Amino acid sequence: MSLFAAAAPAHNWRRFYFAALLLTLLFRGWLGAALPFTGDEAYFYWWGRIPAGGFYDHPPMVGWWLAGLIAVSEAEWWLRLPAILQPALLSFMLLAFLRDDPHATRWGVATLVLLAPASVLDVLITTDIPLVYFSVASALVFLSAVRGRAGWLFAVSGLLLGGAFLSKYFAVLLGFAYIAWALWRPAVWKWKALALVVLCALPAGLYNAWWNSQHCWANVMFNVFNRHGNAHLSWETPLLYAAMMVWLLTPMVVWGLLRTPGAWLRQAALPWLVAVPLSIFGLLSLVKTIGLHWVFSFVPLVFLLYGRSVSDLTLQRTIRFAAVIAAVHVAAVLAVASQPVERWSSLLGERKYAGVVQTVKADEVIAALGDDVNRYELMTDGYSPSVTVGYNHRRYWPVFGPASSHARHDDMLTDFRRLDGRDVLVLSKEAPVLTDYTPYFRDVQVDVLTVRGAKFWRIRGHGFDFAAYHAGVLEPARRYWYAIPGWLPQQGCFFEERYFR
Repeated sequence: MSLFAAAAPAHNWRRFYFAALLLTLLFRGWLGAALPFTGDEAYFYWWGRIPAGGFYDHPPMVGWWLAGLIAVSEAEWWLRLPAILQPALLSFMLLAFLRDDPHATRWGVATLVLLAPASVLDVLITTDIPLVYFSVASALVFLSAVRGRAGWLFAVSGLLLGGAFLSKYFAVLLGFAYIAWALWRPAVWKWKALALVVLCALPAGLYNAWWNSQHCWANVMFNVFNRHGNAHLSWETPLLYAAMMVWLLTPMVVWGLLRTPGAWLRQAALPWLVAVPLSIFGLLSLVKTIGLHWVFSFVPLVFLLYGRSVSDLTLQRTIRFAAVIAAVHVAAVLAVASQPVERWSSLLGERKYAGVVQTVKADEVIAALGDDVNRYELMTDGYSPSVTVGYNHRRYWPVFGPASSHARHDDMLTDFRRLDGRDVLVLSKEAPVLTDYTPYFRDVQVDVLTVRGAKFWRIRGHGFDFAAYHAGVLEPARRYWYAIPGWLPQQGCFFEERYFR
């Protein structure tokens, strides 16, 4: 007999939910312990290892969380615990929010949150993890406030929105949704509610603006100016965005929402919290690739919208389909995990395979350097390699050379003045162009390391010349990444104060 019948009793819905909860937690716990730290995670690890009031490219929340976690342990599974538990905790939040809804809707929506592809696979600790917690909590409290017209709940929603803003700037899209809700059929009570939300979220925004004004407006420069050099009109990126959403939500959910718009448009406030952010991402997709993780905050809200729009039977079928998709993803991960790392050398190409080895077997890469780890200042030529190898070495590796607009937090952490005259070893995944190094050292030597069949180039520079590096690397970096508009009031800039005053 099927677990779900046409008129499934409440205990069947609960039973399936708890089975999904247990199985997904077991798989995610294993994956969180077995998967090596990725470049982004290692980057944020250093935020927690060297905590501060803010960081270069995003607001500070994940760094603050990691600082607390690192105080207990630096094991991968422990640092990832907020991510590993996130689908489960989100499902608990939805169960509490839906306590007065029919049991099919309540348990069905919570189960969909557990079985969604991203909920099964994503165990990485990134800026998106606190963003999702705060955004979903803010949205659910906002919906509760709308339902009861409770002023204090609007205030709590605003505080949570402030937490989301201190996690990642995409929180403003949820704020736009609140504004759109207030503008649609405006009423005095709506304006009062919106004012409470804004007033309670405002301190987080003011804090972030104050910190930026004292730190080169780093978050603003990165997110508004420096990271969009490749933006251009394209027909491919909207199709990619649409395909990504179908995968994240599952085809049945997307088809169900497209087929019955009248059912979900009648819901109070919730359609705004889904349609406004996802439509903005849709417009942005015309000129830019939308990151998979950008939309994570709104996926649980889509499932809530869907669960309240379809029949119990349709929801049952959707859950069955989602369970099959989840099982396929788990099988795929287990198949990949069972393969030796060398299997990927022919599939990925030389440079990408070296990146895999550097991540998965970082301890072997460090061991291959031998006595050089103590004789030289250790660096790489890119942000991701530096933080990844540095995490595994438990020793920060700076970045040599101009690098890119991304992840320039190294500009805050590394003072190249103190390295004048020192010997430096730069580890690279590709053959170096010697003219990128010879101007900045008395002499340069290059050799090749091979680890698990992957090639790494070891560039040894003796007698670092800071004056030459200042002219050849730091001055161009100042022009490219620190050209702060005059209309932004500056109270301080670490890059200017360190190198140009």
